[in-house]
This record gives sequence, C-alpha cells and structure tokens, in this order.
Amino acid sequence: MKSQFKAEPGHWVLIGALALALYASYLLVAPYVGAVVLAFVLSLLCFPVHQKIASRIPDKPNLVAALTCSLLVVVILVPAILVFIAIVQQGIVFTKQSYQWIEQGGAEQLMQQPVVEQTLAKFNTVLPLGQINGENIVERLAEFASGFGKEMLDISTQVLANITGLLFGFVLMLFVLFFLLRDHRKIIENLHWIIPLSRSQEEELLSEASTVARSAVLGSFLTAIAQGAAGGIAMAIVGMPGLFWGTMMAFASFIPAIGCALIWVPASIYLLLTGDWPWALFLTLWGVIVVGSIDNILRPILMQGSSSMSTLLIFLSLLGGLQLFGLIGLIYGPIIFALTHVLIRLYTIEFRDFLEKQDKS
Repeated sequence: MKSQFKAEPGHWVLIGALALALYASYLLVAPYVGAVVLAFVLSLLCFPVHQKIASRIPDKPNLVAALTCSLLVVVILVPAILVFIAIVQQGIVFTKQSYQWIEQGGAEQLMQQPVVEQTLAKFNTVLPLGQINGENIVERLAEFASGFGKEMLDISTQVLANITGLLFGFVLMLFVLFFLLRDHRKIIENLHWIIPLSRSQEEELLSEASTVARSAVLGSFLTAIAQGAAGGIAMAIVGMPGLFWGTMMAFASFIPAIGCALIWVPASIYLLLTGDWPWALFLTLWGVIVVGSIDNILRPILMQGSSSMSTLLIFLSLLGGLQLFGLIGLIYGPIIFALTHVLIRLYTIEFRDFLEKQDKS
C-alpha cells in the first residue's frame, strides 16, 4: 500500500527554505568539497580495516577511528613525501644531463642519422607546415630541456610554498574521515530517514554510489600506480631515471587512448636512433605487453567491479569528469553517472505501467 502525501502551502515554504539553506551550505563548503569527497571515498576503502580494528577494540569508537586515520597517514603521507623528494631530485639530474647532451652535440649527431633525415624529408613533402630541419629541432630541444628544468624547480618551489594549504587540505580530509568512520552507522541511518524513497530504493542508490566510488579509485589510481611501477622498472633497466619516468607514466595513464605510450614510445625511438636497438626492442615489447596489458585488463576489471555500468559509460564518465573537474573528476564522473543510471532504473520501475501504456499507444 503506497502512502499518500498531500503537500500544503506551508510544506512548500519549508521545502523552498530548505533548498536555499542547502545551497548556502554548499557555497560554504565548496572550496573544500574535494577534501570531503576524498574523505568519503577513503572511508569506503578503509572501512573493512576500520571494522577489524573495532573488533579488537570494542566500545571505543573514537580510539578506533583515530587509529584508522593514523594508519592512513603512515601508509599515504610518509611514502608520498619521500617519493616526491626522490622524483624532484631525479628530474633535476635528468634535465641537467639532457641539456649537457644537447650542448655537447648529441642531438645534432642524432639529427644527422640517415633515418632521421629521410623522415624529415618525407614530412616536409607531405605536411604544409614549412621546412622542418635538424637545426630547428635541436634548438627546440635545447629550449625544452632548459625550460623543463626550470619548470621542475618552479613546481617544487610552488609545492613548498603551498605546503600550508596542502597540509590544511590533508588535515581537513582526515578530520572528515574520522567522523565518517566513527559515525558510519548513524550517518547511513540518517540518510535512510531523510531521503524520501523506499528503503530498497535508498539502499540501491547508496550501494551503487559506494561501489562506483570504490571502483573509481581502484580502477583509476591503482591502475596508474601499477602502470607507473611497471614502466619505471623498464626505464631503470634501459638506463633511464626509473622513479621519475615511472611517475610520469602514472600521470600519463590518466590520458585516454594514449596513456603511457606518450612516454615509452619516444623513449624507444630515442634508443633505436642512438643504436641501442636491443633496449629499444625490449622497451617496446615491455610497453605493449606488460604496461598495455595492465591498462587493457586490470582497469576494466577494477572499474566495473560489481557496478552495473558498462565499460563505455565508465570511459565517458572518466573523460568528462577529468575535463570538467580536473583530477578529482576521475571520482566525480563515475559517481554522477552511476547515480543517474540508478535513478533511470528506478524511474522505469516506478512508472512501468505508464511507460508500457505509452509504448503501446
């Protein structure tokens, strides 16, 4: 038996005031919504660990939540600081070596290779972009090498200058995470009470949101870490800074269609042109078989998980989220698509009779 709700004028006033209050509240927390969403996703990932700690220390929710957050700090923050320092060091050393290689004539010798000259000649006959010659490329490489080193120094300086803001965001995320873990059951009960849907519909919405949020993190970030680690190992084997280029591959993995090939393909071409064709072949095979397999196999498995969204919808949600919200959009996009997908399914169930009647008319 469906309950009948008859809205009175006073109800609409209350609903309007509530909508305005919610919008004003959103404006207040909008600058920090990224930290709140990240805390929500981390709470889903950390909750199994939190439950295990709670089973060992019963009836002490504050202590259990504090221990879970402390464990997260040790697992994430400390390694992140050490890795960032090592990346900056390797990046600066690599740019200095690259600039010295260009200044000592290494780039000119590379441009004088018969294969390179023939390739440039074909480009000049096909592309209406003017004459491309080795001297112009060497000049561009020199500008890029010097500019890249300056960019690395600028980025590290900006990170150090914004350390207060980064620490504030991290502390805010931990603060929100603490309460999400401690009051998990109470928050879920309040959501069930507030949302004006049936319990089964509410559970389906919340379950889909949590599933997709979890799979978005696992699918995007764990795949990026795996590809970066695999690519970094290969780069280190061929004699390049493994940690630096592995990190670049991890970031490149978020680029749709191209991904890590943006890094390992030019590196393979460089090794081939400098005469190290065995290492060039090794890096190419590694990039295609190992790094490519991680992207083609691991990402769809982790992203789809138990969610009912198709791989196409997941891809579009990642692409749109990245374009609209930036890096955090890799979480926002799948959640928005998942909730929309569930709401459409609930709509078709709720209005099935009407839709079938309309379809037959």
